[in-house]
Amino acid sequence: MDQIPARYSRQLLFEGIGPEGQAALMRSRAVIVGCGALGSLQASLLVRAGVGTVRIIDRDFVEESNLQRQFLFDEQDALSLLPKAIAAEQKLRAANSLVTVEGVVEDLNADTAERLLSGFDVILDGTDNFDARYLVNDVAVKTATPWVYGACVGSYGLTFPILSGETACLRCVFEHAPPPGLSASCDTGGVLGSIVGVIASLQASEAIKILAGRRHEVVRKIALFDLWENVNDVVDLPPRHAACPCCGERRFEYLDGALGSTTSTLCGRDSVQISRRDRPQLDLDELSRRLAALGAVQRTRFLLRADIDTFRLTVFGDGRAIIGGTSDPAVAKSVYARYVGS
Repeated sequence: MDQIPARYSRQLLFEGIGPEGQAALMRSRAVIVGCGALGSLQASLLVRAGVGTVRIIDRDFVEESNLQRQFLFDEQDALSLLPKAIAAEQKLRAANSLVTVEGVVEDLNADTAERLLSGFDVILDGTDNFDARYLVNDVAVKTATPWVYGACVGSYGLTFPILSGETACLRCVFEHAPPPGLSASCDTGGVLGSIVGVIASLQASEAIKILAGRRHEVVRKIALFDLWENVNDVVDLPPRHAACPCCGERRFEYLDGALGSTTSTLCGRDSVQISRRDRPQLDLDELSRRLAALGAVQRTRFLLRADIDTFRLTVFGDGRAIIGGTSDPAVAKSVYARYVGS
């Protein structure tokens, strides 16, 4: 116990961790995918708890609209247009110099996922789209790495752990992602900062149990909260499915590039085209209603066009979209995830 820094004294006193658990935390490695609302708080909690190495992966930069719910950032970060992963690394190194913090400014895709996620003891979900989550799920199942799912929008959120070989994987719970344009995101439906705090804290707590050697105490259920209605519930995870394409049949379709989205830069047009391999049928009328509050929207028989901030989105019924205003595929994917969906 003498070798454990005094800064962790309150965790040493907590029976669930104690000296043995704290020593395990200090040896452990965690990776967080996405450093927005959920990921920034997860990162802060894990670094302050003394997790030995924390990698933070994010492709985006800090904006003023983030500050309402992304607790790690400040106005100067937004004015400086700092990448979220870099801003987080700087803040967290100052908070705990005993922890190795790695801010990685990269897009998580089929080409990068295994390299970015392999070699860690737990993965935390701070993403905003199902493409990324299914990639995480593929890597986690393939490498037998536990991970913790989380999502929130409006006043509602949910989280559950995925323990390879023990619990259902993400594709057992959600075999298919909701079609793009069908469900709201934080950018189209808003979000309360308080629900972010609840879900991220639960995710961090489950990760700390795993890293501290208390895997048997992980709650293998789905926790659901609606803070506006002040209700919460815990429901059983579905059973593992032998026919699950991922954990049952071990087909890693997102990691192999068979499912998900593809991007191509349109030469000379400052635009990126995003295509869906699964070719979902979008409800463009519903998407038009949601985006109308954010910018000018035009709807024709064939497509939807929306001008939001500095971007022009042209969206087709099969999920394909052209994102004008950028030639960077990672930026285009972020815009698509925000306003159209995964």
